[in-house]
Amino acid sequence: MLKRNISILLLGLTHIVAFMPFALAQDTFQAPIYADIIQGWDVSDGRRISAVQLTLEPGWKTYWRAPGSSGIPPHFDWSQAENLAQVSIKWPTPKVFFDDGVQSIGYKNKVVIPMYLTPSKIDKPIRLRATMSLGLCSEVCIPYEIKIDTLLNAPDTKPTPAIVAALADGPYTREEAGVQTAICKLRPTENGMEINATIKLPHTGGREIVIIETNTKELWVSEAHTNRKDDTLTAVSEMIHVNKGSFAIDRSSVRITIIGKNYAVDIQGCVAS
Repeated sequence: MLKRNISILLLGLTHIVAFMPFALAQDTFQAPIYADIIQGWDVSDGRRISAVQLTLEPGWKTYWRAPGSSGIPPHFDWSQAENLAQVSIKWPTPKVFFDDGVQSIGYKNKVVIPMYLTPSKIDKPIRLRATMSLGLCSEVCIPYEIKIDTLLNAPDTKPTPAIVAALADGPYTREEAGVQTAICKLRPTENGMEINATIKLPHTGGREIVIIETNTKELWVSEAHTNRKDDTLTAVSEMIHVNKGSFAIDRSSVRITIIGKNYAVDIQGCVAS
């Protein structure tokens, strides 16, 4: 039987609450989250599709990869994993929360986060030893670490329903959503740079939230101000370097996510005109 060792660490405290999936020790800190690894299955190109499943206590939430100005971004450290060459995370479409007028983006209740894992050696199992740092929020927000140590050695090629459902819950691609154009105009500001994104696509439903990301970790991107007219959606954000230094933007690396009432859209890359 496969053994798993998954633990969760409340940063700032000296003790670790260790638990098997969905069973917390009763005489220690009652963590508001349960974690599990879904083994998944092997695909024909040699990769394995696995997933992290998080179950949160009522009233708690955690954050998407771009959590908003008040959230804590999640982070994976794969440096201790064995036979793992590359990881591609497929985030399910998140929810947008408004608490006292402050916007944040993430998940409540349960979320399955699929991962495409590329082994260094295809004929060998992957030891998924990693640390997931994330934020948990209820009345207060707390940084947490989840320790993962799992051997992915089940030779299964049958898709796992929970992972398939999570993949289906991801944002549409620009082709699926009927995006015609995505144009980004840049101009310097006193503190950094303004990005004005103009996207032509059908309405995604209700109030549309736009999140703009870059591949530069040192850049802070403000909450976007949006406006729609017919089939054109405009979003304006300001980008500021955390060290107040100068920076350049590669438009091909800009990522724009639109979250509407009916569906979300993931646009990777934009052009100057």
